[in-house]
Amino acid sequence: MQKNSVLQDTDIEINTDPCANPADTAPLPFSLALTFLIAGIYFGVLLTKAQVISWIRIQEMFHFQSFHMYGVIGSAIITGAIGVQVLKARKQQTITKQAITIRKVDFQKGQIVGGLIFGIGWALTGACPGPIFAIIGSGYSVFIVILVSALAGTWVYGRLRNRLPH
Repeated sequence: MQKNSVLQDTDIEINTDPCANPADTAPLPFSLALTFLIAGIYFGVLLTKAQVISWIRIQEMFHFQSFHMYGVIGSAIITGAIGVQVLKARKQQTITKQAITIRKVDFQKGQIVGGLIFGIGWALTGACPGPIFAIIGSGYSVFIVILVSALAGTWVYGRLRNRLPH
């Protein structure tokens, strides 16, 4: 079987059969989908309780007035690093029993530009993509505009990706 990167430009690569038709894959079992839904709702509640979705907390971070968000982000980085090491040590597979390989990604100057655009958007709106749904679920329906804008930005990038310097 030949390796084919489904998730390109990421640190994690899933090996798949390049001849496989995505329509031929089995749908996610209902019990597993329900588990993911419950986990997502729980995660949204955690984000809300930890004040990660608070516009004020985000502004405090960007003005260097509080350590709160830096602590949350730092602990997420540490948790993610430990999780990746556990995946490597256990030779973990995906839910569909595919191998997960972790490869090195070369630095590209576009990452700086992309990071700046992301950071400016985060500072202006007070929302990064992760908690947008939790913010909307908390009743701040004006953030639907930010969600639509984030999706539009993703779509534009997808359309222009081949013409951008990477």
